[in-house]
Amino acid sequence: MSSQTAPTAKKVPSERVHHGDTVVDDYAWLTVKDDPETIAYLEAENAYTQQATVHLKQLQETIFQEIKDRTLETDLSVPTRKNGWWYYSRTEEGKQYGIQCRVAANGEAPPELKAGEPLSGEQILLDGNELAGDSDFFSVGTSAVSPDGTLLAYSVNFTGDERFTLRVKDLTTGAVLDDEVSGIFYGGAWSADGSAFFYTTVDDAWRPNRIHRHTIGTPTEEDVLVHEESDERFWIGIGLTRSERYLVLSAGSKITSEVRILEADNPTGEFRLVRPREIGVEYGLDHAEDHFLILHNRNAENFELATAPLDTPGEWTPLIEHRADTRLLNVDAFQSHTVVHFRRDGLTGIRILPAGPAPAGDEGAEPYEISFPEPIYDVAPSGNPEFVSERLRLGYTSMVTPPSVYDYDLRARELILLKRKPVLGGYDPDDYEQFREWATASDGTRVPISIVVRKGVERPAPTVLYGYGSYEISIDPSFSVARLSLLDRGFVFAIAHVRGGGEMGRRWYEDGKFQKKKNTFTDFVAAAEHLKAENWSSAIIARGGSAGGLLMGAVANLSPESFTGVVAEVPFVDALNTILDPSLPLTVIEWDEWGDPLHNADVYEYMKSYTPYENVGDRIYPPILAITSLNDTRVFYHEPAKWIAKLREVAKGGPFLLKTEMGAGHGGRSGRYDSWREEALVLSWILDTAKVDR
Repeated sequence: MSSQTAPTAKKVPSERVHHGDTVVDDYAWLTVKDDPETIAYLEAENAYTQQATVHLKQLQETIFQEIKDRTLETDLSVPTRKNGWWYYSRTEEGKQYGIQCRVAANGEAPPELKAGEPLSGEQILLDGNELAGDSDFFSVGTSAVSPDGTLLAYSVNFTGDERFTLRVKDLTTGAVLDDEVSGIFYGGAWSADGSAFFYTTVDDAWRPNRIHRHTIGTPTEEDVLVHEESDERFWIGIGLTRSERYLVLSAGSKITSEVRILEADNPTGEFRLVRPREIGVEYGLDHAEDHFLILHNRNAENFELATAPLDTPGEWTPLIEHRADTRLLNVDAFQSHTVVHFRRDGLTGIRILPAGPAPAGDEGAEPYEISFPEPIYDVAPSGNPEFVSERLRLGYTSMVTPPSVYDYDLRARELILLKRKPVLGGYDPDDYEQFREWATASDGTRVPISIVVRKGVERPAPTVLYGYGSYEISIDPSFSVARLSLLDRGFVFAIAHVRGGGEMGRRWYEDGKFQKKKNTFTDFVAAAEHLKAENWSSAIIARGGSAGGLLMGAVANLSPESFTGVVAEVPFVDALNTILDPSLPLTVIEWDEWGDPLHNADVYEYMKSYTPYENVGDRIYPPILAITSLNDTRVFYHEPAKWIAKLREVAKGGPFLLKTEMGAGHGGRSGRYDSWREEALVLSWILDTAKVDR
């Protein structure tokens, strides 16, 4: 560890008064992004972190090479069939970004894949490497081929601020058309005839609030504002049903949704409302031949599936009724069947509903679920753009099984493995084992923990414990190439499926938000205590990002002695100040997740009692590595910057390190090699902090 002195942030007292409570924030000046002093401070922190980790440089390079050597750098995805074409992406060794391609389709089975070889007859749609050029950052916000396959609408960004420029490419000639729209958000949808493309823009708070229609070949100034959402709690977006019959305009807050539809062959028509918004009721729609399918939670906490007539889509008739033990996640409608993605007992699953009544004596038309052999796993529909198909594409993974692509043959009722992500260097899943454990929280709730470890590792062992616990987002068991660099050095890796996530259904989420948010933090501490009590873990490094970064800051305050180190990536650690400021991007939307401390004194006091920045204390903290990005529009760079400054001022222990990517957004560095190097830095820091023989 370098003996260089850590930067000291200057203190500029800024007073805040809410609900009679006066708070002085000494580091509020760091919120001014374009202040040269802010940039200078962040750069000084980067220099200090670089010096503090310089002794890890060789280890970082070793781990980077391990990740690289285990990765098939020249590879391609399993092609997906759509209207006479197979679409896929591929990567090439030495290149940062993927290449989107297609070949003409011949039959229902995808073409044979050969490692390192492009498919015969390939047409390149987008080459991310050419588009990125010399830019330090590059991302694609949308890539949508028109229904007739002749046009590609795509959008790109070069800063990480998630604001994209839309272009249109003629796929018959390869020419990029003159059409160009700046400042759009993710996504978009084509009209049925490809004459118009619908896109989303944002307001001053960077909330997606407007849908526009662009007619191909016309000036941007002539684009039509189709819909504007005035309620600051709601986002909007637009899509096209799999049948390509309807455009679906969705508005949603954290707790409420509202849908409008328009026949896709009438792009200049008026969208019609499916059902007026009702606070607390969420619903979504898909088209299934002569009716709509509606997935909703009206009087159904874990959601139920209903049908609705095409002419009166607000009239819902139950198809799959609510079950307390099963959370319905999504529904996909096809001509001959319906697919329901669900969650039960902390695991995901697939249910098939054949369309129409069963013929006499034919049990094959009864609903059924697809079974999978591993004790813990994650499965979801993936890449099923065609409405008429006798195959269902699935993505599958576990903590020992690399990401796998299956086709499920609906006639034979069998899974066909199309591809399993290659892991080079002799990886054998039989060398590792995965487990499901249950911790007991302070209120008696059983909290699931997913665990993976290399066979033969002596326990207790150093452990990385990962957590998130917000927005009903589930951190399901999954595979990681980079993680092998820890497992092969004798680590245990565990995921604490804490309340606030969605792993155990909607109630699990509700019990970890608003005035029950502290359950998220106590669940994580209970998981750590369980791993130690059951002889799994010695040193525990806690890791989480974004809202999971808030979790990291909270447990560091709550139980610093439980952790040997903490990795907090783009951490939401200054949550109270952010949620108090409605002028900031996304704040008003977030009130449905955390509560409204600006207008509600009880919410203010509750949030103030747990938010990491407010609760840094004069106690011994473990070493902390915080990573952020200057252009992050979701969790601002200044949150971890202020947090680290306050830790240095008030707390004991550490060291406390801050690394800021000066040209990236919420997802960090965009190129794959760059992201591998970033991960190698984190893993080398974890190994060093846990004092593991490298």
